[in-house]
Formats: sequence, structure tokens, C-alpha cells
Amino acid sequence: MLTIQIRYTGQNGNAMQFAGEMMSSGTVERIRSEEGNLRYEYYQSYEDPETVLLIDSWRDQRALDEHHASPMMGVIAALREKYDLHMTVERYESLDENKEDQAFIRT
Repeated sequence: MLTIQIRYTGQNGNAMQFAGEMMSSGTVERIRSEEGNLRYEYYQSYEDPETVLLIDSWRDQRALDEHHASPMMGVIAALREKYDLHMTVERYESLDENKEDQAFIRT
């Protein structure tokens, strides 16, 4: 599993407005229904109210590549421009298959 964390930062509440429009327009639901999407969720920062975090998980690189090639990326890019957002991106691979680490994870 691949997880991408994107921090969207703007001004005057624009990051929250972006996330709200992503939800209300149905874009988030369409992304969640894409083959290989495992998670697509927004969170607001307690420390910086002008930042919203997206946690976006995919089954594998192929599913993520297909998402990047989909029409959804044009919709997302247009909304980022509309709300004048800046981004930082981090990428992680899951530890699900690492049995040694599972001993330290409380489920």
C-alpha cells in the first residue's frame, strides 16, 4: 500500500473551502470509487488553521498512476488554482507486511 500525505496551505480559510468543495462536488466520492483507492480523507491542522492535510492511500503504484492519469487530476488542479493553495507532499509505504513491526502496533 502507498500513502500520500498532502498538506494544502492557503489564506483566509481557502484550504478548508477547497476541501469542502472537493466533498460537496462529489469529487472525493468519485476518487474513492476509483479502482485501487483505499483511503481519501481530509483533516484540519490544530496548529495551523490555514492548513488541511489529505491522506490518500492506494493499493499499489499502478493504481496511483491510473489516478494521476484520470480526469480527476484536472478537477483537483483547477480547484487548487481557484483557492490559490500551496502544497507539500510526503509518500510512505505500508508496514502491513513487516511482522516484526506488528508486535509494536496496538489494533
